[in-house]
Parts: sequence; structure tokens; C-alpha cells
Amino acid sequence: MPAGKVAAVTGASSGIGFQCARLLLDEGYKVYALCRTAPKDERMLHIPTDVADEESVNSAFERIAAECGRLDALVSNAGMGISGPIEATSSRDAHREMDVNFFGFFHCARAAAPLMRERGGSIVATSSVAAIFSIPFQGFYSASKFALNALVLALRNELAPFGIKVSAVMPGDVRTNFTDERIKSDGAPIYGEKVSRSVAVMEKDERNGMSPERIAKKIVSNIEAKNPKPLCTVGLQYKLYCFLSRALPIRAQNYLVGKIYIK
Repeated sequence: MPAGKVAAVTGASSGIGFQCARLLLDEGYKVYALCRTAPKDERMLHIPTDVADEESVNSAFERIAAECGRLDALVSNAGMGISGPIEATSSRDAHREMDVNFFGFFHCARAAAPLMRERGGSIVATSSVAAIFSIPFQGFYSASKFALNALVLALRNELAPFGIKVSAVMPGDVRTNFTDERIKSDGAPIYGEKVSRSVAVMEKDERNGMSPERIAKKIVSNIEAKNPKPLCTVGLQYKLYCFLSRALPIRAQNYLVGKIYIK
């Protein structure tokens, strides 16, 4: 690994982002951790950042530009989750979901591209298989990741002439504190206990899911790949799900998702 490479990782205080930052440090990168809470690794250069705040993001990348004059890799990992019926979700929570998961990527990618244009670089977003299968009672999370995938694909073509690679990794269930930090709405009484039972199924799967290190390794692999897949996932189970999304009619896909999650 050539010396002097620089990476920025959002949401690096814990989970997938923290593990990505550690792997990149081990590969010889200078790593800036763009997150609100300082990570527990003094090797990471922490810049307090709220990815939903355009000025906060621009300030962070201005510091990177001033100190390094370049950026070789961006891992846009910061994210949040909300659960509950769509009709019972507050506009405030819905907007916050999109601001962090979708516009957060937009803010960071837009600020990172000029720092990569001269030498090329790699932008990797953390998406989700929920972008492929819209999960009931996680509708806004699925929508935010679906929109993220669309932006990744467009940006990939736009930045390719400048030698900038853009891709997204779509994890399935992963063991992180994301589960505990999810904002929950039990919803209107008409739903009864369906919401709490369905979310409980989801959270059980997450707590028994893959390790964040496994996802981080895939993200770093995408950074180093000459031509990474535009959208990819990790694990045979989730690769099978993605295959079924292409093989089955949408009606059948949606029916199966409902049978799995509506309890």
C-alpha cells in the first residue's frame, strides 16, 4: 500500500464504520473519523460531524483538504433507523431518516469528489438489502436505502471519467448498536401488536446477524478493487435474496416479505 493515502469514514464511532476505519488504518491510510461521538481509537483523527448538516460536512472536508490536499477513499456509513407504520410516522422522523441516510451520502460524496479528481479514488456507501425488499414497518428505512442505491448508480457513471469508483455494499442483518438506537413508533391502535411482534422478529435477526468486521472487510475490498460491483452484499443467504429479487415477480417478492415480517 503506497504511503500517504487518506480516507474519511462517516459513522466511525462504532459498528461497521469503526471496523472500516480500523482496517484502513492497518492498511496504512490516514483516517479521518467523521462522526458526532469520538471513536475509541486515538489513531483516528476525529472531526465532529453531522452528515445531515451540509455546513458541518463541508467544514469537515475543508479541514481534510487543508491538512492533506487529497482524499483517496470515502466510506459513507453513517445511518439511522426508524420503525413503525407509515401512517403513524411523524414527518420529523421521516425527514431525519432521509436527511441522514440519503442526503448524508449526497453531502459527503459532493464534498469528497473534488479532493479525488486529480488522482482518482473510491466512494463506498453502506446501503442495505432493505433497499431491494421493502420491509413493512421499516418503510422509510427501505425508501432511504432504495434512494441511496439510485444515487450511487448515477454517481458511478458521472465520476467514472475522473477515475473515481462509486459502489454500495448492502448488508443484511448485522450485530451492531444500530438495533438499540432505532427510533420506534408503536403506531395506531388499529395495528394491535403486529408492529411490536414484527419489529421483535427483525431485532432478533439483527442480534444474531453477521459481525460488523465482515461487512467492513467487504467495504475495504471495494475500495481496493479496480472495478467493484456497483451494488453487492455479503453472505450466501443475502446473495440468494438478491437473486430472488431478480427472479421473482414483484407481487411474489412482496408477498413473501409480508409473510416473513407481518406477525
